[in-house]
Amino acid sequence: MNIEHDDEEEKIPEVTPETIIEDEEPPAYQPAEGLPYRPELSNLSKMYQTWFLDYASYVILERAVPHIDDGLKPVQRRILYNLKRMDSGKLIKVANIVGETMKYHPHGDASINDALVQLGQKGFLIDTQGNWGNILTGDPAAAGRYIEAKLSAFAHEAVYSDRVTPWKKTYDGTTDEPVALPVKFPLLLAQGAEGIAVGLSSKILSHNFVELAEAACAYLRSEEFTLYPDFPTGGLIDVSRYNDGERGGSLKSRAKIDKIDSKTLSISELPAGKTTTTLIESILKAVEKGKIRIRRVDDMTAATTDIRLTLAAGVSSDKAIDALYAFTDCEVSISPNCCVIYEEKPLFTTVSELLRYSVERTKFLFGEELKILLSEKEEQYLGASLERIFIEERIYKDKAFEEAADEATALAHIAKRIEPFADRFLRPVTTDDLRRLLELRMARILRFNLPKHEAALLQIEQDMAQLRHDIAHLTDYTIRWYQHLIQRYGAAFPRRTKITNFGTIEVTKVAELDAKLYINREEGFFGTALKDAEFVCNCSSLDEVIIIFRSGKYFVGKVEDKKFYGNEEVIYINRYQRNDERTIYNVIYRDGKVGSVYAKRFNVLSVIRDRVYDLTRGKEGSRVLYFSANGNGEAEKVAVKLKIRNARQRLFQFEKDFSDIPIKSRSSVGLLVTKAEVHSVSLLSKGFSTLGGRDVWFDRDVLRLNYNEQGQYLGSFHARDRILVVLKSGECYTSDFSDSIHIEENLLRIEKNEPRKIWTAVYYDADQKYHYIKRFSIEEDQKRENILGENPKNELLLLTDTYYPRLLIGRQEKGGELRTTEIDVEEFALVKSIRARGKRIAPYLIDQVEELPPLKESPVFESEHDESMAETEEEEADLFAGQTEDSSNE
Repeated sequence: MNIEHDDEEEKIPEVTPETIIEDEEPPAYQPAEGLPYRPELSNLSKMYQTWFLDYASYVILERAVPHIDDGLKPVQRRILYNLKRMDSGKLIKVANIVGETMKYHPHGDASINDALVQLGQKGFLIDTQGNWGNILTGDPAAAGRYIEAKLSAFAHEAVYSDRVTPWKKTYDGTTDEPVALPVKFPLLLAQGAEGIAVGLSSKILSHNFVELAEAACAYLRSEEFTLYPDFPTGGLIDVSRYNDGERGGSLKSRAKIDKIDSKTLSISELPAGKTTTTLIESILKAVEKGKIRIRRVDDMTAATTDIRLTLAAGVSSDKAIDALYAFTDCEVSISPNCCVIYEEKPLFTTVSELLRYSVERTKFLFGEELKILLSEKEEQYLGASLERIFIEERIYKDKAFEEAADEATALAHIAKRIEPFADRFLRPVTTDDLRRLLELRMARILRFNLPKHEAALLQIEQDMAQLRHDIAHLTDYTIRWYQHLIQRYGAAFPRRTKITNFGTIEVTKVAELDAKLYINREEGFFGTALKDAEFVCNCSSLDEVIIIFRSGKYFVGKVEDKKFYGNEEVIYINRYQRNDERTIYNVIYRDGKVGSVYAKRFNVLSVIRDRVYDLTRGKEGSRVLYFSANGNGEAEKVAVKLKIRNARQRLFQFEKDFSDIPIKSRSSVGLLVTKAEVHSVSLLSKGFSTLGGRDVWFDRDVLRLNYNEQGQYLGSFHARDRILVVLKSGECYTSDFSDSIHIEENLLRIEKNEPRKIWTAVYYDADQKYHYIKRFSIEEDQKRENILGENPKNELLLLTDTYYPRLLIGRQEKGGELRTTEIDVEEFALVKSIRARGKRIAPYLIDQVEELPPLKESPVFESEHDESMAETEEEEADLFAGQTEDSSNE
């Protein structure tokens, strides 16, 4: 097949911008012919600009956030309005209330029922009957058909007033509902509120009823006031960072934990927002993780909270309490966020501002109500005055009145007749006023009684005078209102939550030592998973470990299952506690391979984890010759044996006492021991602590001991010293001076125990019906014992530690005179056991007991501890002279 070509080549057109044809857009969608509707398309940005913002505004304004005026969310307001409308003084089934409220609420019955139950559980506005659930256990309320409710007396008095209630149309426009109820109390702060909206949340904590009313009175008097939360579940709170409830503040809430005995704890009050169910779940989780060792948990809650915790064998109750606060929901942190609706917008404010606004609004509402009442009284007075003139002047008998052609003529005649009495009227008379005279019936006119009418007018005048006085003194009137609320309702709302300060709990101190630490020296590993290796100590997963090598290097690492530390010789491994000033390390080391020998004492307060440090001067070949770790700063005495260099050497061994070496930082060089070559260093004798006694204070705010100079100074304590605790119930015991022990709230005395003291107690014995004196001493390791005996009705009148006490005993005679007698207790009663009943004071009851100044001075008990261990210093050869070097380790 032959293909023919043109002689001339085909010309390709030149491509220019003008010749480029843009791609044509696809034709828009065309609906079928005859279709009447054409949908409008919308993009995502337009949806967010309109629909989402509308939804967010609706949730904020109409669902989640309370209004500043009445402190209610819309569903709560509709429930209360409907309850008032249905109120007959009798209980109403909740199901009926929910059904009626749905006329005003655009959502389902579940939200209304839940809101109604919450209002009933708060106990302010609704009186309930039936099973309304339990705020302690978290049990839900019964179905609405089984429970009933009605408005409380407080709600009737403080929430409603048709005279000053603004109205608006309901969501469907069929009827009216209140814009805000005229609440005359800071209800929002009393009940609290919590809600999550779109982009913001509100969390206002509940406060005490009486304290709110008292703060309102203080504000009206221009006095300072402070408000702190109060929760219906009780508990303890730390408000040091409450920040007046404003966003950014925080509050700690704790359960109240009591000691039943050394092995049983009882949680008697709950932290805010927790129930016994959620609290027990958190405790069981902590037990499963090994944080706390608890053998049994029993929920015995009924009318009051009672969760019994039985501790495992060998567990300290004080440590268990701290562990409960550290690892469970027994302590929770709450972040308040005071957000309300104000002028159709969310407003972030403070609790104090909410109270001020509520008080000012209450004052304004009272002013409006009083003005309306005054206006009504004035109208009533005007009507009564017109009626009296109409009847007394017998205007109804006038011929012109009887023969009036129409109503206008009759009214004109009445107006003309009452003109001479115009000065009696409070305002100009209107046609409506005159028209009411035409409505008077003849029976009323015939029964008109002038004395009764004058008495009624006088009463109206007195009422108007009182109303004018109250309007002129509106602040005093409002104060009387709050005082009335306190007097009538305050007894039903005592403060349930105790305000205190919480001490800081270090979790590493209270964590249960549920793991075992091992070391494999051959392979260079340590950890909790090396079961066949050398046991070191018990520990927890939160602990840190310090490892010191023969070369003088050391580091601190976290407890792990298995961790490699290297191939060096380990001379010490144990749990490490940061900022421990009492643990002192005593070291003798050689500086370099053939250098001088130094001794030093130091503590390791803080380090960077896994960083390697050096306790020597850092020269290669340095070696630790002697090492000891002392938990209370003990200083032992060691023997230093020198190597024999030649036959003329005169000194082969000498002693070194670490008590002569000052405690310095870990980077210090230490004191020069010798420049000679040391063969060995061995322990001669253990010593005493050179740190002296430990100063201990007792902080009554948190009921804890501390070493930080907070609270009452108890004294300087040595290792074997004990704390004596005496409670108001008569119970006493001794304890160590650890800062982890918990002291009971009903504390009578706390001090350093002195077993040689003689105590004197005067008490009433409920079994014998007489008063007794007993003298006794308290043992060094005194277990819990009650001075007063086993009967809880016994009453302690006096307790003194004066060695030679004198008492003044008084008895009221029949004539009213007080007959007194002095008693020398040393001669009157013998010193016996703390369990002894003592000696009866008299065969009759006494009415007064008072301690008199003693005639003899009490003996002074000197401390049995002597830790100075000062010895005569022996002169040593120049070869061993002490030389201090303060240069730091490079």
